[in-house]
Amino acid sequence: MTGERDLRTLLHGMRPELNPGRHVFTTLRAGEPPTGVTPVVTVAEREGLTLVVPEAQAIAAGLPYDFVAGWITLRVHSALEAVGLTAAVSLALTDAGISCNVVAGFHHDHLFVPHARADEAVRVLKALAAESG
Repeated sequence: MTGERDLRTLLHGMRPELNPGRHVFTTLRAGEPPTGVTPVVTVAEREGLTLVVPEAQAIAAGLPYDFVAGWITLRVHSALEAVGLTAAVSLALTDAGISCNVVAGFHHDHLFVPHARADEAVRVLKALAAESG
């Protein structure tokens, strides 16, 4: 299944969706996530395993964490080789003063923004989509 590559089509059709809850970044030096912790993202780094997990799970497991985030999914199916989507989204959020951590999944791009500004970030992205049509 091939994703969309045309930047204008990607931007116009991105349909940003705020997933419910608060998500946090934590790290493990080694091993698997503790029982009851279901990461939405994992990244293996030399320094350890980065996890993005629901905040309540991190608290229940006693995991130290940083950066409480809102998780936005861009509902357009972007091709992994598409050029410019991350840059355009990042620029729009930069102009609004909103930090953003981007993770590309096979089907969609996922943005982690400060939880307190997540609704505002969705509005910024919807405006970008409308301008791109």
